[in-house]
Amino acid sequence: MKPDDSHYELRLARDARDLRAAQRLRYEVFVAELGGDGAGVDHENRLETDRYDAYYDHLLLIDTRRDADALDDVVGVYRLLKGADADRAGGFYTATEYDLSPLLASGRKLLELGRSCVHPDHRGGTAMFHMWNALAEYVLDNGIEILFGVASFHGTDPEALSQPLSYLHYNHLAPPDLRVRAIAPHYTPMDRLPREAVDRRAAMVATPALIKAYLRLGGFVGDGAFVDHAFNTTDVCLLMDTTRMSERHRSFYVRGREG
Repeated sequence: MKPDDSHYELRLARDARDLRAAQRLRYEVFVAELGGDGAGVDHENRLETDRYDAYYDHLLLIDTRRDADALDDVVGVYRLLKGADADRAGGFYTATEYDLSPLLASGRKLLELGRSCVHPDHRGGTAMFHMWNALAEYVLDNGIEILFGVASFHGTDPEALSQPLSYLHYNHLAPPDLRVRAIAPHYTPMDRLPREAVDRRAAMVATPALIKAYLRLGGFVGDGAFVDHAFNTTDVCLLMDTTRMSERHRSFYVRGREG
């Protein structure tokens, strides 16, 4: 049976209320659920914020059955910044963790993705599918060529993540022209195991669903991980070059645009 998704609405944040609702969901996921913290966390109002929010587009998945006045209606978020707008924002958020010189020197149209999260009640269903379709529309409408952003493993012990980090390094390292690198002194090597000691199955089990989704679309990772103690995460930089996609992957971005 086809699921009834008529209660979902997808759009960009339109006003301060929409932004607060996005920040509320981020708090519930990144802080309450995953144990993150930091200067932008407002525990009293249950908001996760930072200085970049005012400059980004916020793609929202809204459940119209939930209470908008209580900031409870946003159940999925993607934060987006086009390269053309990065100077106005004082640079990309990702640049606080990775040297983006290869991307900035490329002259190509960039889009940073970040703060992606879905409410626990909406995981495992069609929510992320709807968000990815909306993201595809945004990419096409803006002529984006390279997508990038940090994605996180829970926890700050790289040794505990040796299998997935090593697997990503040996199998999905970005080509040299896209190979951003974690900033020193926070650079953490990802090739923690010899190649022959990597167990693909164990690595995939330990890899978050969002990262696996990028890999299925032909995504790469940058050089090195970044341990973010405030957020209680170990971050990798994900990159996707739309011109390097296979036809199968590219079809995801042109679905519904023909005819």
